[in-house]
Amino acid sequence: MAALEQTDIAVIGAGPAGAAAALAACRAGARVLLLDRSDFPRDKPCGDGIAAEALTVLDGLGAHGITDGYPAIERLRLIGPNGSEVARPLPRSAHTVPRRVFDDRLVRAAVAAGADLRRHTVRDVRADDEGVTVDGRFRARVLIGADGASSVVRRALGHPVNPPGHLAVAIRGYASTTNTAEQIIVTTARRWPAYAWEFPLGDGTANVGYGEVLRGAPLSRAYLVKRLEQLLPGTGEPIGLRGHHLPLSTRRPPPATGRVLLAGDALSLINPFTGEGIFYAVLSGALAGAAAAGHRDAAESYRCALRHRLGRHLRHSGFAARLTRNPRVVDAAVDAAARDGLVFDRMVELGLGEGVFDLRTIGRIAGRLGHRRPATP
Repeated sequence: MAALEQTDIAVIGAGPAGAAAALAACRAGARVLLLDRSDFPRDKPCGDGIAAEALTVLDGLGAHGITDGYPAIERLRLIGPNGSEVARPLPRSAHTVPRRVFDDRLVRAAVAAGADLRRHTVRDVRADDEGVTVDGRFRARVLIGADGASSVVRRALGHPVNPPGHLAVAIRGYASTTNTAEQIIVTTARRWPAYAWEFPLGDGTANVGYGEVLRGAPLSRAYLVKRLEQLLPGTGEPIGLRGHHLPLSTRRPPPATGRVLLAGDALSLINPFTGEGIFYAVLSGALAGAAAAGHRDAAESYRCALRHRLGRHLRHSGFAARLTRNPRVVDAAVDAAARDGLVFDRMVELGLGEGVFDLRTIGRIAGRLGHRRPATP
C-alpha cells in the first residue's frame, strides 16, 4: 500500500471559499493541498456580482487586480414585488465578473502564494483525533470543506442538504444589453421570495437570471426561463443558461467538527435576503484558512472568528428573511429606501456585506407599510 501524501491543510474545492482559505493558510506559513474536480478556468453558474466587501477581504489576502477589465457598477435599481422602486448609488461600487474569470484569478493567486493545486474528485473523507484522510491518498492535520452546495465533506460529517424553505434554485445566462450603469433586481409577489436580475459586465452583455426559494416541488428549466422573460421582457432565452442551488444561511450545519471546517456554500452561507454568497465565501474561507494554520484548536478558533465577524449579521439577515416573507414588507422597505438614502445603504449592507438593521431603518420601513400597491405578475 502506497504511503499517504502528507500536508498541513487540505482544502476541498477551489472556488472563492477554497481559494481564499488556501491563500490565508499559505500566508500563515502552512503547507496547503488544494483539490478540485475541475481544471481552471471553468464556468460556475452564479449571478457574477462581486460586492466591494468581498474585494476588501481579498485585498487583505494579497489578491489584487481580481476585477481588472470589468468596470465598476455604481448604482442599484430595485423593484419591489408590488411595484415600488428605488434607484440609488451603491454605498461602495460593485463589479460583475464572470466566475470563469473570477475563480481562475483567485486560484492563480492561491497557487502563487504556495498552494499545491491538484485536479481530484473527492469521494471519501475520514477524520480521527490526529487528522483527516482523503480517499486513502492524502493526509492532513486539518481539512477545509469548501466544495459547494452539494458538499461531499458536509455529507461525510452527517449533515444533509438544506430542506425546502431553506434552499433556493436559480438559472442564469448571458444576454445583450444597453445597460452599463446599474445592477437591476426585479422582485415578484408570485411564488415569493423570488426575483430576476440583470448585472451588466460593461461590454454590452449582462448576467441575467431568475431564482426562487424551493417549497418542495421541483421546478423545470422551462418554468425558470419563462419567469425570467416575464420579469425582464426582451431577454428571450440567453446563452449559457445553467441552473444551481443556493443553500440559505437560515439552516446552517455546525461550522467545525473536530479537525474538519466548512466554508462558503458548504456551510450554507448564502444570504437569505438577497442570495449573495461571494462575500460570505471569501470571508469564511479566509477565516477557516487562518484558523487551520494556527497553533490553537482550529475548530474553536474558527467558530470564534465566524461568531465575531458574522454572528450578529447572520441573526439580522435571518430576521430580515422572516420579516420579508410578506411581500408588502419588501415594498415598504423599497419605498423607505427611495425616500431615505440611509435606509437604502443599510439595506445594501445587510444584503451584500455584514451589515445589520437599526431601529431607525425598521421605523422607516414600518412607516411605509400602510401604503398599498396593486400586485404585479
